[in-house]
Amino acid sequence: MTESSLRIAFLASSRFPIRQPFAGGLESHVWYLARALAADGHRVTLFAGPGSDPALGCTDLEVRTLELSAVARADASMPSMQFMTEHHAYLQLMLDLGGRLADAFDVIHNHSLHYLPVAMAATVSTPILCTLHTPPTPWLESALAVSRGQGAHFAAVSAHTAASWQHVVGELEVIPNGVDLADWPIGEGGNRLIWFGRLVPEKGAHLAITAARRAGFPLVLAGPISDTDYFERSIRPLLNRDVVYLGHLAQPALAAAIGRSAAALVTPVWDEPYGLVVAEALACGTPVAAIARGGIPEVLTLDCGRLVPPDDLDALVAAIPQTVALSRAAARARAAAHCSERTMVDAYVNTYRRLIRQPVHGKPFRLDGVR
Repeated sequence: MTESSLRIAFLASSRFPIRQPFAGGLESHVWYLARALAADGHRVTLFAGPGSDPALGCTDLEVRTLELSAVARADASMPSMQFMTEHHAYLQLMLDLGGRLADAFDVIHNHSLHYLPVAMAATVSTPILCTLHTPPTPWLESALAVSRGQGAHFAAVSAHTAASWQHVVGELEVIPNGVDLADWPIGEGGNRLIWFGRLVPEKGAHLAITAARRAGFPLVLAGPISDTDYFERSIRPLLNRDVVYLGHLAQPALAAAIGRSAAALVTPVWDEPYGLVVAEALACGTPVAAIARGGIPEVLTLDCGRLVPPDDLDALVAAIPQTVALSRAAARARAAAHCSERTMVDAYVNTYRRLIRQPVHGKPFRLDGVR
């Protein structure tokens, strides 16, 4: 290893490849971070679903498949096949990282939501950084309760997410997600609104449709249909010439659609750990009207958007014309100041180097309240 070049393993979802169009914000984040690190001369290796983007310049770690016998499948303890497939993939990966790949990497960056990279971190001699992309989950809390965080280090994507994990890991570093401004160019705006993201109930696209209609603005939607029942029940019946679903767009087409919109609506009905769609909209110069949940208030300011209380649709409707009137230049400036990919990459590299210099298995975390 030289000071200028690191060998970095990225652990992502074993189901989804790191390629466009992205399955979700986590895959988008990993793609951009891996690309930026590779462009800086670091050697990045991905563990993700088969078929990740070869243009990233990264190598792949094999996702091991599972073939269970008929007897095992018929056992009363057999969980879903998806659970078993993911369990098998991460179990094999962690055993490999502690065995045949023990000297292959300088640092391991875990972006997965699976419990085994945390539970088995102490079996790996390479430093492991776990970015917390979500609120606490029962599986990860269980892994931490058993392992006491031994062998792993943690960072959160927002102060809100850090606070939600404080009862588990105590104080931890915050490294906000960043966007590449070159890939999200400022657009001219337009007369319509846009909502984009995964089409699932917790993202609240149905609220955006209702608010746009009441405010008198046409709306376009973009993103993967991650919950078919929700889409067919709550979204498709509302589509017409003023509410149009554009599909699951690759990033360049998505950026163009955002740039042609007067404002973006962000309508979560859960606490967003960060709110990457807010950063992407601002980068395109598109002001944002958002429900103030999770980490979103850390990104959005009065000069580039409006925040409304949860469960207050009237406030969201009233905020739309105010948001449309905001400066597109101010939105872009906020993205450059707060959501810079360069700042994010440099913060991660500094953290990698600090972990490499430290003993791998230091004192365990104090897990107040977790038994």
